[in-house]
Amino acid sequence: MPKNSNSSSSAMSGFCSHTRIFQSLKPPTALPPETLPLTVAQYSLSLQLTLPWPDSSTALINSATGHRISYSDFTHRVTTLAASLQTRFGLSKGDTAFVLSSNSTFIPILYFSLLSIGVVISPANPISTDTEISRQIELSKPVIAFATSATRHKLPKLRYGTVLIDSPELESMTNSSDCELRRVEVEVNQSDLAAILYSSGTTGQVKGVMLTHRNLISMVANNYAQKPERSSPAVILYTVPYFHVFGLTYCLKSVTTAETVVVMERFELRKMLKAVEEFRVSDIALAPPVIVGMVKEKAKKEDGLGFDLSSLRMIFCGGAPLGKEAIKAFSEKFPNTHFVQGYGLTEATGAVSRTVTEQEFLRWGSTGRLLPNTEAKIIDLKTGNALPPGKQGELWVRGPTVMRGYVGDTKATAETLVKEGGWWLGTGDICYFDENGFLFVVDRLKELIKYKGYQVVPAELEQLLQSHPHIIDAAVIPYPDEEAGEVPMAFVVRNPKGNIIDERQVIDFIARQVAPYKKIRRVSFVSTIPRSAAGKILRKELKKMVIPNSKM
Repeated sequence: MPKNSNSSSSAMSGFCSHTRIFQSLKPPTALPPETLPLTVAQYSLSLQLTLPWPDSSTALINSATGHRISYSDFTHRVTTLAASLQTRFGLSKGDTAFVLSSNSTFIPILYFSLLSIGVVISPANPISTDTEISRQIELSKPVIAFATSATRHKLPKLRYGTVLIDSPELESMTNSSDCELRRVEVEVNQSDLAAILYSSGTTGQVKGVMLTHRNLISMVANNYAQKPERSSPAVILYTVPYFHVFGLTYCLKSVTTAETVVVMERFELRKMLKAVEEFRVSDIALAPPVIVGMVKEKAKKEDGLGFDLSSLRMIFCGGAPLGKEAIKAFSEKFPNTHFVQGYGLTEATGAVSRTVTEQEFLRWGSTGRLLPNTEAKIIDLKTGNALPPGKQGELWVRGPTVMRGYVGDTKATAETLVKEGGWWLGTGDICYFDENGFLFVVDRLKELIKYKGYQVVPAELEQLLQSHPHIIDAAVIPYPDEEAGEVPMAFVVRNPKGNIIDERQVIDFIARQVAPYKKIRRVSFVSTIPRSAAGKILRKELKKMVIPNSKM
């Protein structure tokens, strides 16, 4: 870790010794006046009109079928669907629409249609269990749902029912030739709610993150301001899900900058590589496990990966930790690409910092510099004082991308947002800035486990384990895994008076009750779970038992 900076290096780091605040080193991004009625859909499409690309350029490509949708067709479908939803269902400003679907070329059209008429979008992971979805429905209170034939059965009856995304009915709603169909113009304020996204807290209960149009507009403005100079639109392939904040913000960014998006419904490494070759993909957004997978796949094949990947130029990586060694190995095997890393969280509309320039791309291990219009503090965990460069503490951020709060949870909102000359968001992550303003993420205060970019809450799994009649106590920790980043590992105290259970029975017991990414992957049987006098699980002690040289 870098040594403490002195006053001469403060200008380079963005740190103000008087306010103890880190300012962004990027030029401020101009935002529309806050009082101007404006949706993020309107704003995104208005910025796209300033670009030199014709509206006949391709917006979306289905990677499996090769079916293409042009931007002129995209805009027409968005407008037609919005009018159809208003006319057929009476959807209006402030209503919430629950979306339960895997990736498809229809999702961006749906998002833009709903956002343009002031309907709040609330997308969820389609592999969530019925119990998890019930909790999300309870939080967001939707009046309508959009799902697929495979996910429809998970949803309760809603006021306007469930519309199937993979049905001819919805396809006809985006291509209606009804001359009487007109979209009713709705005045939507930037302060109005735009999306409710789901983020795991530390209490075992999922939280609904409220993002406003202003939040999303601020993120779109940053992406537009920092777009690289190109002679033609980028061709970007998504492996990230549209229900995740990463996928939502990339969806908005791509329309704003007129990118051609290659959409994969389900991720498979070989199919992804084939799509890169077939559609000459220039940019790709990947989770860390895919980075590791590409390196391993290439290493074991004498002819490389067997596909022409020479079109690749930019690799965007986020969602989970990725070590320097993995980045180094990837860069060696794909030397003509720029590796872009960033740090963000749902509560900050997806991004706080990012590497942008060629110089920044080479700062492996760093998540880049603060985005425009973003401020930060590093808070000492013991004293609560703000710290200078080179000192570790909890990262707090402030700016127009910070969420409104958690829906229906004032207590959690009050614990996360602090009013102090604007709302500061406590990220729960231990970080530091170096003398040049680069942010480094060291550890997490929160006890979340990040499995392939998904958040897994130990407390939720512990509660389920403790409900087993033959288990008297249990704890769950993150266990390092090269491909997944981290996997949930359970420590189990058997009930001496019950039947003897083995590792497979424990794993299966949890697997039946949670989404696949939350499964327990490792089990250790112990005589007792170490706890503090107050009853808190001492996870550090458990980690020391199984992770060599663990300092966590």
